[in-house]
Amino acid sequence: MANPSAVCNGHLHHHHQKQNNLLKSGIYKKNGITKGTKKNGVSNGTLYKKTFIEHFEQAPMYVAVFTFMGFAVGTIFGYLRDFMRAWGLEKRNIAAEREQQKDFVPLYQDFENFYTRNLYMRIRDNWNRPICSVPGPQFDLMERVTDDYNWTFRFTGRTIKNVINMGSYNYLGFAETDVNALKTVTIELEKYGTGICSTRQEMGTLDKHVELEKLVATFLGVEDAMVFGMGFATNSMNIPALVGKGCLILSDELNHTSLVLGARLSGATIRIFKHNNMQSLEKLLRDAIIYGQPRTRRAWRKIIILVEGIYSMEGSIVRLPEIVSLKKKYKAYLYLDEAHSIGAVGATGRGVVEYFGMSPDDVDVLMGTFTKSFGAAGGYIAGRKDLVDFLRTHSHSAVYATSMCPPVAEQIIRAMKCLMGLDGSTQGLQRVRQLEKNTRYFRRKLHEMGFIIYGNDDSPVVPLLLYMPGKIGAFARRMLEKNIGVVVVGFPATPITESRARFCVSAAHTREMLDTVSTA
Repeated sequence: MANPSAVCNGHLHHHHQKQNNLLKSGIYKKNGITKGTKKNGVSNGTLYKKTFIEHFEQAPMYVAVFTFMGFAVGTIFGYLRDFMRAWGLEKRNIAAEREQQKDFVPLYQDFENFYTRNLYMRIRDNWNRPICSVPGPQFDLMERVTDDYNWTFRFTGRTIKNVINMGSYNYLGFAETDVNALKTVTIELEKYGTGICSTRQEMGTLDKHVELEKLVATFLGVEDAMVFGMGFATNSMNIPALVGKGCLILSDELNHTSLVLGARLSGATIRIFKHNNMQSLEKLLRDAIIYGQPRTRRAWRKIIILVEGIYSMEGSIVRLPEIVSLKKKYKAYLYLDEAHSIGAVGATGRGVVEYFGMSPDDVDVLMGTFTKSFGAAGGYIAGRKDLVDFLRTHSHSAVYATSMCPPVAEQIIRAMKCLMGLDGSTQGLQRVRQLEKNTRYFRRKLHEMGFIIYGNDDSPVVPLLLYMPGKIGAFARRMLEKNIGVVVVGFPATPITESRARFCVSAAHTREMLDTVSTA
């Protein structure tokens, strides 16, 4: 692999002038994302083989003003209630320091805890709702009520039936209980049981793992692959094995927490570039080459770019052709997290690499999870054989984590063979195409109704902006009254003025379900 500390012979001035021209033409915007209602249809020479359309519409000023006013009012009343609790005028339900620890540094009195007890608690009933069925296009929900304003809940014993599921990452509909579909999974369960009770480096590598890894490599078109039992740990436990002190990580500002944690655990220097902003990324790359490490000015041992295929809170798709172009120009490495994009985009479900018509060899480290499109659990890292062989020895997950259980491995194999047509049917391809149709239909429907939604037209993650904090709880409760289950997200998971509902479209959704949701 190339030395990341060397600058290639490309002309920086020419490339910079090219970006200025793109900026003038509307392809790039101030923050690297489209502002206002304009769409950024990109046809950047030979980089993009299809139109790249994303929406990031700004709300009117009065919406931002009322949003801040809502948080201000909530904060004022929060301090008032804290004062009442301190004087015994209101019952204290939160965790507090014991009297014996009064001289210790407080554990529970920071601002985040203030937000939790005074704002989050008011709408806590919209999260952690227990379901009691398979998370397919519809699910059954256990009804619960609260008698103390969401501090505690009690179950009524009633089940809310056939709630339309718009929150699960069941993109291709493989979260299912059909007996015929799960026949092979049942056979493997009877043969191997449920657990491995060992790590991959000890007694935890089974023939099912070997079969799955070969299948993943074939599916992605790479030399080799390694699978792990947990998707989150695939990032957080393997990035530290790839980079360390003296290395530089360039991370998108909206990367998932697993990527952020892995980067922090690695000990490498981390620098953040604006979301999907190629000007911001190139500046960091150029500065890294010119100035090297702080103080010593030595060249960086490695420079690695961390990005996601589909960003799960924004619904945007990575600008992969441009990132690959910059990566090659500056001799950096590229780590691509396809947790939400593998199976969900691309003509045959092979992720953003296929979506953009690129070669898997353009990406140094391909990462993805089986928890979404494949209806299972775990993750993978794929690429060149020397990369995977290195991780088999040095991955913290391979050394310390329990192996993936055999029935889960078989579920992934079943779903992947279906996608590849190895089961003798075209059902997998039909699911991919149905997801694309459902995604475009649902997004178009919301646009026509005047809602502000974020992201790419081909992304099955559809964030609908709510903005005001009071709307978060009201929206989710109203939807549940209509027998629709949604995920709502607010600060600190999003910027303070961009609270939202996040819909996840599935190939298993019918047109009638999507119409019901959009008209609710």
